Order: sequence, then C-alpha cells, then structure tokens
Amino acid sequence: MKVYTKTGDKGTTALFGGTRVPKFHIRIESYGTVDELNSYIGLIRDQEMDTHYKDVLIEIQDRLFTVGAILATDPEKAILKNGKERLNIPKISEKDLDYLEKEIDSMETELPPMTHFVLPGGHTTVSYCHIARCVCRRAERLAAHLNDIEPTDEMVLKYLNRLSDYLFVLARKLTFDLKANEVKWIPKKEDSHL
Repeated sequence: MKVYTKTGDKGTTALFGGTRVPKFHIRIESYGTVDELNSYIGLIRDQEMDTHYKDVLIEIQDRLFTVGAILATDPEKAILKNGKERLNIPKISEKDLDYLEKEIDSMETELPPMTHFVLPGGHTTVSYCHIARCVCRRAERLAAHLNDIEPTDEMVLKYLNRLSDYLFVLARKLTFDLKANEVKWIPKKEDSHL
C-alpha cells in the first residue's frame, strides 16, 4: 500500500464511506485535531515518568483512534445496506469515561487542593501536558461545532471533555512527582507595577 494516493491533490479528501469533502470541512478539522492531540500525547508518553501513566496514555491513544474513526465516518453512510454499522470497532462507552475519572480521582488523592488557577509550565513534561490539554479543548470545540451541524456520537464529546480534565490533573500530578514549581496565578492589583 502506497502512502501517497494523489486523490487529495485538488483539496478534497474522502470520509469513511467514500464521501468526498473539502480538506477544510469541519469534520476534517475535528478528526485532524484529534490526530494532533494523539501526537502530543505520544510526546508526553516519551518523557520520563511512572510506567503507569505511560500505560494510561497508550490506552488513551487507542481510544483517540476510535474517536477519530467515528468523526471520519459520514453519518449518512454509517449503516451498510445489510443493516450493520460500517465502523466495526468498539465505540467510546461509559466504561472509557469511568476509566478517566478513576485515574483523575486517584491522582487527586495525592495532590494538594487547588486554591488558584496555575500557570502552565514548571517542567517540559508538564508543559507538554498543558499543550495537549489545550489541543484537546480545541478538538472538543470543533466536535461540538460539528455536532451542531450534523449530530455526532455524544460519547465523543463527553470523552474529549473528560480527557482534557485528565490532562490537566496529569500536569499537576507530574508537577508534584517531578518536584517542579507550580506557579499560582494571582491577579495583580490595578495599581501594581512589575
């Protein structure tokens, strides 16, 4: 199988099911952003950290491939003529949400309570988590926009929402594990100067 097909040379691409759409279509933006998120999560996974977090990130990457496949499927061609679903893989389920929530809860038991917003940074690995969190939020916004135009699997929206929460807590937990400095954002008084 060749990597290049030349079918997209005129600015269109095919959805799962064969429908051709412009490469700037909101559906393409949605699953393209999920792909970008998956790549950032791979970058986080490549950092030095507890193997448990690496295992969780691999599970998340697997689920993001499913999210991308769901978003890449033309809803009008999602059901085959024989009545079966075109996408023959396990979908995102409550079990996937529960998994993220349990991981969040587990990490939070070891963290001091949040009293302020925190500035992203403190360690490269932590910064990667914050970048991934922001890309996840963008993917969620795009999927929500797509859902407004063409109804989408609501579990995709829930999963992206929960995943951004997980990435935020992971950033805090890695800050704690790496003994990095967590800088609180405390708004300056109007009359203060640097």
